[in-house]
Amino acid sequence: MSSAFKPEQARIPPALALPTPPLNKAISFPLFTFKIGLCQLTVTPDKERNIKHARKAIEDAAQKGAQLVVLPEIWNSPYSNDSFPVYAEDIDAGHDASPSTAMLAEVSVQMKIVIVGGSIPERCGDKLYNTCCVFGTDGKLKAKHRKIHLFDIDIPGKITFTESKTLTAGETPTIVDTGICHDISFQELAMIYASRGAHLLCYPGAFNMTTGPLHWELLQRASSFGLASINGLFLVLVLAGLTSTLLVRAVDNQLYVATCSPARDAGAGYVAWGHSTLVGPFGEMIATTEHDEDIIIAEIDYSVLEQRRTNLPLPKQRRGDLYRLIDIQRRE
Repeated sequence: MSSAFKPEQARIPPALALPTPPLNKAISFPLFTFKIGLCQLTVTPDKERNIKHARKAIEDAAQKGAQLVVLPEIWNSPYSNDSFPVYAEDIDAGHDASPSTAMLAEVSVQMKIVIVGGSIPERCGDKLYNTCCVFGTDGKLKAKHRKIHLFDIDIPGKITFTESKTLTAGETPTIVDTGICHDISFQELAMIYASRGAHLLCYPGAFNMTTGPLHWELLQRASSFGLASINGLFLVLVLAGLTSTLLVRAVDNQLYVATCSPARDAGAGYVAWGHSTLVGPFGEMIATTEHDEDIIIAEIDYSVLEQRRTNLPLPKQRRGDLYRLIDIQRRE
């Protein structure tokens, strides 16, 4: 009967096959097990201080065993439309034109770790982007993700913010991979990442005091049922801002979801929710924190993905006869 439902047609093109991790955790296989560090940082108007502070946090996380370290969204600048043009860097030019990414490249080599560099305002020609850079253990730029879904919100009496006033939206999903803040609100993007073979979705995010309590945890759990590339597997970068969202993304796509927020500063113009979190492929909360500055260290075990997908084989249960997800860029 299930063949009549055409599950193989629910993803166009068909979802990529995942590497099969060992189910026996007693087997030492570092490719599939590693520690992740989420650095929830306080951000100030002092850019030089922010860069030095982020470096110290990355080094601390690595010394605690983290092999993959994630920074928050917009960690080198206040989160405001007035600040984005002032703090923006030319990432492609590098070096003095981008001191934030130059630091990330340097410390990734020094500590022999992979860094998902949160996001910073990027200047490219006459446009500004909210951009996340991923650096490998060799210090080379492995991926650059520009936030795809800009955060425009207007809730009278609570919060009004229009990223599109100054920023330009990115156009390409990124697999190494990364998403940024508001990207986590769009389940279609997480589904595309999962069908492209991701194992971990990373969402540097700066949810606020209105959307944070409502969405942050929920969206993460929903995402965890998708993926990213570390040690040959796929890591997805998404600039986001939510916990309820985390849980949704995790469960929907059967993968790990990591979010990293700035620490809360009640005196800032834009007050971040905090609560950086790692969610597992069944939507379970593996590690989290409150709103103060903190470094979370937790283990990711990719062998759990295969186990969870065996327990609940969602790909075999999809109804390709009723609905289909089309990945336009892969199809072309």
